[in-house]
Amino acid sequence: MIDTLDIIERSYKKDSDLYNILVQHSKDVRDKALEMVDNHPELNADREFVEEAAMLHDIGIFLTNAPSIHCYGIAPYICHGYLGRELLDKYGYPKHGLVCERHTGTGLTLDEIVKQKLPLPHRDMIPISIEEQIICFADCFFSKTRLGEEKSVDDVRKSFSKFGIATVRQFDKWCVDFL
Repeated sequence: MIDTLDIIERSYKKDSDLYNILVQHSKDVRDKALEMVDNHPELNADREFVEEAAMLHDIGIFLTNAPSIHCYGIAPYICHGYLGRELLDKYGYPKHGLVCERHTGTGLTLDEIVKQKLPLPHRDMIPISIEEQIICFADCFFSKTRLGEEKSVDDVRKSFSKFGIATVRQFDKWCVDFL
């Protein structure tokens, strides 16, 4: 088991507002993801990896500009996933880094990135492994501005409706698979 807080503390000042937001949000996502793993042993998900990767999935937020959550970097917030991947690749955790890159919404396809002119590398960023999917899904239920408050399935579905039917369909599929 890796020490995820030690990894986070390489880039975040312990007990700063941003550190506390990141760690609390990550714990909420971790706990929801582990509940799904425990409730669905038939999925054969790697529980230890889910625990670790859920804690690290948003490690790249400090590199983005999101003042409402105390992030004062220069990149647009949507970049936090691939930036987190680059950071974890550098630290020697490439599998965990893939979770960072692939967890936004229900994932982003190359086609969506190009059509929407998103400031992201041109590649698919879709969760592939069962562990990536579980963490991505668990993340849908929590924000960094309302820590500790879990959104309802209906609220998540409503918020995803603005991203199109494919996003809602993927979310609905995960509801069947993981809840």
